[in-house]
Amino acid sequence: MRIRIPATSANLGPGFDSLGLAIALYNYVNIKPYTCQSISIKGEGSDKSRLKVNNIFVSIFREVYQELSEEKNNFRFEFENNIPFSRGLGSSSAVIVGAIASAYYMANVKISKEKILNRALVYENHPDNIAPAVYGGFTTSIVVDNLVKTLKKELPKSLKAVIVIPDRSMSTAHSRTQLPKSYYMSDVTFNSSRVGLMSAAFFNEDWEILKYASRDKLHENRRMKKMKELFGVRKMSLENGALMSTLSGSGSSFFSLAYEKDAKKLKDRLKKSFPNFRIEVFDFDNCGFEISQSCKTV
Repeated sequence: MRIRIPATSANLGPGFDSLGLAIALYNYVNIKPYTCQSISIKGEGSDKSRLKVNNIFVSIFREVYQELSEEKNNFRFEFENNIPFSRGLGSSSAVIVGAIASAYYMANVKISKEKILNRALVYENHPDNIAPAVYGGFTTSIVVDNLVKTLKKELPKSLKAVIVIPDRSMSTAHSRTQLPKSYYMSDVTFNSSRVGLMSAAFFNEDWEILKYASRDKLHENRRMKKMKELFGVRKMSLENGALMSTLSGSGSSFFSLAYEKDAKKLKDRLKKSFPNFRIEVFDFDNCGFEISQSCKTV
């Protein structure tokens, strides 16, 4: 089997731990029965030998597979990693979702995407990244009694994701420690009103209002202080065609939404001002993870 899992951008400004979308930047994993456990890695992580010994994808896969099949079969895992590690683009969610979906497929047990999403919540306790990794598109999610409730909106081809990927990472765990334990009511109201407006804007395809709906007062500026160049990235993006520009997850990547006609100009302008950062333009993914065998999508 072969599985493809998209990168994701979460929070999208005010939607802390609840909003996300899928980007057409993919990790691929080929899995087949083998005489012993075997792992090969191309792309991101290929220079990290520890990933062949302590691989989270393989650990989750084996845990779920053995639970389903009660067997300890060996497999060869061939990873083609394109999602950067620790850059706020959902690399860990891609691992979790991909491992669970693959285990069910290899155990020949049918499962819905909804159940895969809820199984993934065991490993990542907020749905902002795992929901778009499962469903694709723009997703708005809540957790009720340990179950994810999600609504999805597909994104049109006329929109592009302009991603700024800095040359250094930001730790999600560390960045959360920088956030206060209490907030002013006015800041909470500011964010909650914009989460509602942003969700409505995506579902109504009212892209022009996103510049206002994507503002945040709870987490972005506090996290961005660790890499102050990101303030410049946001300012330049909004002044050069971005419909919205937000920290991707906890960073360090920055996500901008732009019309196709503006995306290349924005990329070129950012590249000129931030030559040490990687700047890319991507389509959006509307499918979420996909499994195929013999070129047939499952």
